[in-house]
Amino acid sequence: MIVHKPFDRLGGADHGWLKARHHFSFANYYDPRNMNWGALRVWNDDEIASRSGFPPHPHADMEIITYVRDGAITHKDSLGNEGRTAAGDVQVMSAGSGVRHAEYNLEAETTRIFQIWIEPTERGGAPSWGARPFPKSDRAGRFVTLASGLPGDDEALRIRTNARVLGATLKSGDELRYDLDPSRHAYLVPAVGSVEVNGLRIDTRDGAAITGEPHITIRALADAELVMVDAA
Repeated sequence: MIVHKPFDRLGGADHGWLKARHHFSFANYYDPRNMNWGALRVWNDDEIASRSGFPPHPHADMEIITYVRDGAITHKDSLGNEGRTAAGDVQVMSAGSGVRHAEYNLEAETTRIFQIWIEPTERGGAPSWGARPFPKSDRAGRFVTLASGLPGDDEALRIRTNARVLGATLKSGDELRYDLDPSRHAYLVPAVGSVEVNGLRIDTRDGAAITGEPHITIRALADAELVMVDAA
């Protein structure tokens, strides 16, 4: 089963400094039929105006992954961590037993991110933060694991959940196959470009919710940059 979620039908909010689209129920966008996809709880498509951002606020018991599409995001938290994550790169925060953090766009341009929340396998534990670059050239024609809690994904940023976050780039006409346990839940979004997923067209910033499939074949209809979560 593949469910197509067109970008223009997503919930959203416009706060002036923040323009957000919500793939799942979030904040003032409440839809009891659209609360999650397996352990994937949040996928927000955020545009953050220059010299603005999210002031300090708390989180607990959530794995929060930020994929930067344009610009950069600067992170500060109550653990003393601080770092700037630029376009194409990824940061993760395991909120654990509790942490306060702020995320600012200190750039002269609009920053665009995917903010992804995945429920942890176990509650509590010490909070943590990390970030690293993932060159798009390394993802050409294949999925690279960006963040994972699964065995064997040693090169990825660590998260405390039975899930992985993947990225790939495809040239128009290229195909990519991904084997998927039919009992798991995959969610794919093209940050750029259009693709067919097992024959179903998915355009830029649309979502594709996938389950019950032993594998997916992705064919690029235009040059594409893909982000996907594979979760329990």
